[in-house]
Amino acid sequence: MMNMGGKPGEACPFEFNFDPATFKIGDTVSYRVPKLNGFPFVAIIKSVHEDHIEIEDPGEPGKLMRATRESRPVVSNEAAGV
Repeated sequence: MMNMGGKPGEACPFEFNFDPATFKIGDTVSYRVPKLNGFPFVAIIKSVHEDHIEIEDPGEPGKLMRATRESRPVVSNEAAGV
């Protein structure tokens, strides 16, 4: 993802896993919250389950959120606190 860094032409500082079949603890994912119109947020996977994952946004350490298990996980508005 170019032009996502601090300078023009600089790559995004994150490497995202967009393949739900390979999700593992410690992977970085881009998640969305429905009420925020698909705006991308960054999170780290803390646990992986058959039908969902639990993630932690680095901006809110210690707050785990349940997310869907898809290429760009969805966190409910309530779980995100919006």
